[in-house]
Amino acid sequence: MTVENLPQPPIDLLHLEPRAGRRLAYRHRLGRGPTLLFLPGYMSDMDGSKATALDSWADAKGRAMLRFDYAGCGLSDGAFEAQSIADWRDDVIAMIDQVVEGPVVLVGSSMGGWLMLLAALARPGRVKGLVGIAAAPDFTSWGFSEEQKRIILADGRLEEPSGHSDQPYVTTRTFWESGETLRLLDGAVDISCPVRLLHGQADADVPWSISLQLAERLGSADVQAILIKDGDHRLSREQDIALLIRVVDALLEAL
Repeated sequence: MTVENLPQPPIDLLHLEPRAGRRLAYRHRLGRGPTLLFLPGYMSDMDGSKATALDSWADAKGRAMLRFDYAGCGLSDGAFEAQSIADWRDDVIAMIDQVVEGPVVLVGSSMGGWLMLLAALARPGRVKGLVGIAAAPDFTSWGFSEEQKRIILADGRLEEPSGHSDQPYVTTRTFWESGETLRLLDGAVDISCPVRLLHGQADADVPWSISLQLAERLGSADVQAILIKDGDHRLSREQDIALLIRVVDALLEAL
């Protein structure tokens, strides 16, 4: 039986209300720290295959882990199209400030990789390590054509077919404009903790060169970029998840 298919003991679904009208769903597994905090990608949630596989591994190893859904996603309250990068960054910070005790290691998938960087910049004393999975910082800049950007600004939203879901991929002007104000790759990224960046070279959504660009700009001297030649964007195959777990395990043991 593979790690990601291990049965998971039930963890209560809890809620955090960091401010009035914003109610976030989360599952918190207590254990040995630092606490792993998983950050899903765009239009994803805490029950994805990578998040649940890491949670099963954390349970087997007695490690602390927190999974949660951003506002408007999964089991959290709110309208998806009302959210922005800044809103979701603040959700991550609220989890760090109000749920987790002690040091944190952030694991961010795709857009979650952008959020992990923003959270690490906001809470450098708490965030002790980062693991990016096809991290996508600044994708509002490089991820859309000029015509797509024109539609977002003119119509207020862009709707496209999604290769990963039956639901259309929607980008709002609120989200896009917020992302443009939080770009990181135009200069140095003042993060000094250890960073591991996993990226598939067959990724059709986020160029693997983004991880190399990020590695170059990070202030940390302890940065490793791991390229998987036949890996796609999701990196959710059995061998991909096994690699993720090995990387997370080694990083935690080194802290």
